[in-house]
Amino acid sequence: VILAYAISILGMVLIPGIDDQGNPWRMSFFHAFYFVSFMGSTIGFGEIPYPFTDPQRIWTTVAMYMTVISWLYAIGSLFSVLQDPAFKRILAFTTFSREVKAMREPFYMVCGMGGAGQLVVRELAAHHIRSVVIDRDQTKIQTLRLEELPIHVPGLAGDVTDTSTLLAAGLKKKQCQGVIALTASDQTNLTIAITSKLLVPNRTVICRAEDHDNQVNIASFGTDYIINPFDFFAKRFAMMFQSPSMYLVYEWMTSMHEAPLSEFAEPPRGTWVVCGYGRFGKAVQQSLSFKGIQTVIIEADPESTNAPEGTVVGRGTEAITLLEAGIEEAVGLVAGTDDDANNLSIIMTARKLNQELFIVARQNLSTNDTLFTTVKADITLNPGRLIGQRVVDLITTPLLADFLRVAREQTEDWANILVSRVVGVLTDKPPESWVITLSKKETPAIFELLKKGAEVILCHLLTDPRDITVSLPCVALYIKHIDHNEELLPEEDTRLRIGDQLLICGQPDAETHMRWTCLLYTSPSPRDL
Repeated sequence: VILAYAISILGMVLIPGIDDQGNPWRMSFFHAFYFVSFMGSTIGFGEIPYPFTDPQRIWTTVAMYMTVISWLYAIGSLFSVLQDPAFKRILAFTTFSREVKAMREPFYMVCGMGGAGQLVVRELAAHHIRSVVIDRDQTKIQTLRLEELPIHVPGLAGDVTDTSTLLAAGLKKKQCQGVIALTASDQTNLTIAITSKLLVPNRTVICRAEDHDNQVNIASFGTDYIINPFDFFAKRFAMMFQSPSMYLVYEWMTSMHEAPLSEFAEPPRGTWVVCGYGRFGKAVQQSLSFKGIQTVIIEADPESTNAPEGTVVGRGTEAITLLEAGIEEAVGLVAGTDDDANNLSIIMTARKLNQELFIVARQNLSTNDTLFTTVKADITLNPGRLIGQRVVDLITTPLLADFLRVAREQTEDWANILVSRVVGVLTDKPPESWVITLSKKETPAIFELLKKGAEVILCHLLTDPRDITVSLPCVALYIKHIDHNEELLPEEDTRLRIGDQLLICGQPDAETHMRWTCLLYTSPSPRDL
């Protein structure tokens, strides 16, 4: 286009014309540029400033075809470039990099937008925590852009194992709080963990791993948290037999935002049939064996999975296989294959043979939520959802992991007391949990009182700031003191000190009022108390 315009303008300037007095006249560069501009776009305002001579008209005809053809070619090339996948990738990468560079708030880098990644992004956004997303699949990034999240989440379709991609996503930015590797490939997650720890050793890394060998390899590089969904579920499932009340509290504390309240359920003891002896089946079978419960394995390929002696060969979808495994006398069934259709078929076939079974189902795809809800299994494992819940807990309520670690060591009687206290402040939704750290930044009013030597006890925080005779609907679960001493279910007269961390659960409004107390607290007089 530039070349065609340059030649056309030069010709108009060089070819002489005649003015209205009959005198020779040459067009200036300004007039030539003006004329070619409207003539080249086929608008055509006429011959200016004087009628053209024949040589000028001949050159105008040549310039007209030359500029119009060049415009058509240029427009076609422009559209071709705009539709080119490589150009789109470069444009998306540049836009993404610019958005990440402009971020000034703390954020987390989420690698992988499967079921777990989507849940993490949604929950972090619900807590107003920023995140950036990388995934190989362009469709998942486009789906992210269509979601109505409360805050903007930049996303990039790219190779999550490419160091330049991770750097563009803000790996070295001081605002990056951590890297979350949630792809479906353990090897990919390993690469992300290695890259993150080598480039920024102090950066927190949360990694998904489903194979024990890869799990050990990932841990060797100092990865902070490694989540194996099958082992994690197996430990929780074993907790149901050991301490049903503790399991119930665990479910309440780790449930997702606005999830329905879980009900008490104690699995029966006896013979359990486990269909599928892969990573999930092995983890569940080991947890059940630890509790002294007899298990019968059904596996289609016992040699490749190293199934134990006595394994029934089959998929479990056939009645004859289930009967051979003793389904009629069994008390529980674990449908744990890596195929959702097979798991649903196993459950439906088994229920026809024994309607009293306690059913544990493995759901591999989140798109099958409706099917697994309809089948009404007693417990449904969705690996992606379980991993997402764990990641969100680690980020939003880091003290919760310490509480659960200590609580698991307590007796069933202690767990019953805990359940009764929590039930007393609940409605029809699981409790919200939050952490209060007694510091100048988070609790300035209480910090000033403690600094002056005033006594502040736990009950001061647990009362309504509008009426100190009313208790807030919440329970103090755990205190981690500044000297690292721990207290479970602390009493209301527990003295608080600067640096203490408190884990509290209850209704959402209770947190709002408690935060208000921390900002505007004044020590009540003995008469008020």
